[in-house]
Amino acid sequence: MAASARPPIVAVMGHIDHGKSSLLDYIRKANVTAGEAGGITQHVSAYEAEHEHEGAPRRITFLDTPGHEAFRALRSRGAAAADVAILVVAADEGVKPQTLEALAAIQEAKIPFVVAFTKIDKNGADPERAKTSLLENGVYLEGLGGDIPFAPVSSKTGDGVPELLDLVLLTADLAELSADPSLSASGFVLESTQDPKRGLLATLIVKNGTLSTGSFVVTGSAYAPIRFIENFAGKRVEEAGPSSPARVSGFTELPAAGMPFTAVKTRKEAEAMVAEAAKGAANGVSFDAAEDGITVLPLVVKADVTGSIEAIKHELAKIEHENAAIRIVSTGVGAVGETDVKTAQAVGGIVIAFTVGTDSAARDLADRSGVAIESFSIIYDLKQRVADLLTARAPKVAKEEVLGEAKVLKVFSATSTKKVLGARHVSGTLSVGDQVRITPREGEGEGRGKIVNLQQARVDVDTIKVEGEFGMQIETKFEMGGGDTVVAFRMSAAE
Repeated sequence: MAASARPPIVAVMGHIDHGKSSLLDYIRKANVTAGEAGGITQHVSAYEAEHEHEGAPRRITFLDTPGHEAFRALRSRGAAAADVAILVVAADEGVKPQTLEALAAIQEAKIPFVVAFTKIDKNGADPERAKTSLLENGVYLEGLGGDIPFAPVSSKTGDGVPELLDLVLLTADLAELSADPSLSASGFVLESTQDPKRGLLATLIVKNGTLSTGSFVVTGSAYAPIRFIENFAGKRVEEAGPSSPARVSGFTELPAAGMPFTAVKTRKEAEAMVAEAAKGAANGVSFDAAEDGITVLPLVVKADVTGSIEAIKHELAKIEHENAAIRIVSTGVGAVGETDVKTAQAVGGIVIAFTVGTDSAARDLADRSGVAIESFSIIYDLKQRVADLLTARAPKVAKEEVLGEAKVLKVFSATSTKKVLGARHVSGTLSVGDQVRITPREGEGEGRGKIVNLQQARVDVDTIKVEGEFGMQIETKFEMGGGDTVVAFRMSAAE
């Protein structure tokens, strides 16, 4: 069969809370925003919709990508898998930091895009100002010196949504998207997760060919027999054609999000491809930020999907401390199990659970072994807690507090361990028992010692704190001479 036009795969991208999911909600007539923790989309999902264009129904696959900064890796992956992007810009706010990051991901993927100005019915909406903010950032809209199509839309009433979808399909038609349904399927792994009943699952986006039951899908060092296929609505289907999202279960190991996949006819072919790709496959990911002498906070990270793990790593990489570092020793998808607790116990670490539970055996083991399991549903809460844990674990570095200073006038006697000196007070207070730092007048090297005796006017005293000359005996092996500087100090824990 010859190649034919295929439906566009569209990434919906933009700043947090600019209305991406609400726009898709209107298109899909379903509410997913309410199911997201904290009201933000935290991993990529794929949906199909139909739109009548020029008198004929046309299918569009949408990728709902996270808009907030923590999920930059997912957003970039969404753009790479898409043919067209919708850059969502709220009419009441205009361009924001993640708007620019979304734009950069679109430009990096080299895909065409259209702009949707959302929230046009909101108080304070100013579409013209929003357009200007795009122009100021190098996005030249149609009619305003450029060729980027745009549409103002309301996700509440649906105003402008048909026009937006028309623009998407026109943009896709200009790209002349095509696929050959007769070929074996190939495409991308959008996200993957672990189901307690069905094992390791992945959401695939078919870019070419047709994915059929009875074949095998291979991605990296993982493969799965395709016993059944679920479409975006969770219904079982016999096959998934070009541009369709498809969920497949039964993988030998968790597929990496963003990896390409290929379908083959036999298990033997699948195993041969996996053997070739499995050389360096590993489940754990670690930071190599720790240096000698720096305390490490080891983390075992469990999350709902692999995309969440990418986002967690991205956020934790931003946490810096002068005397400590984070090291992720293991990652995985699914509930916290005994193995995770044992891993954390072995390295003196902590288990981080992001939107996943903990099985009872793991909880019992954690209680017995004293391993902390920290659970989160919002990534920014996770980041703050880990930052606090890192600070708590960091060593308190001793800080030198200068007490007083004196200048050596003459060395009266010296043994290998003690020196009797004449000195002149320079500043501060010097007391019997103080630690001292000795700097020679030549400025090379430095000695350490302890004041064991002080005399003023030939009388033993405990402290020298006024100007004038005095005698001192220092316990040190450092060779001293006239002109040396003696600084008394004490060590105190840094804040």
